[in-house]
Amino acid sequence: MKIALIAHDLKKDDMVRFAQAYKYSLKKHELYATGTTGLRIAENTGLSLYRFQSGPLGGDQQIGALIAENKMDMIIFFRDPLTAQPHEPDISALMRLCDVYSIPLATNMGSAEIFIHALERGDLKWRDIIHDLEKE
Repeated sequence: MKIALIAHDLKKDDMVRFAQAYKYSLKKHELYATGTTGLRIAENTGLSLYRFQSGPLGGDQQIGALIAENKMDMIIFFRDPLTAQPHEPDISALMRLCDVYSIPLATNMGSAEIFIHALERGDLKWRDIIHDLEKE
């Protein structure tokens, strides 16, 4: 599965801890991340991932474009709901695209852990079916 990891500034430490805790699950998948978040995850876990631009510089939109092309399977986005974000319209658009294309979106540690455990159990295999249908 293709998984995007995104975190607002005040949530980056949480994302790094999450990636460290679930490193062995995450390494089985194709990982993508926005700029600084991806750098911090790679430095602290050794996980291999593709880094997009920073969120405010278009990284959220780059991930959104992959969602619209059905080339992203899960988004883990640790949002900071208490701090105004200058690129809030991009964040809202990304979340809307997840809803439009039925892409699982975790916005906090609790939901992200549920998604990782579901991934480990094989509960998200329906994404593979969708990809197979596209090939026909």
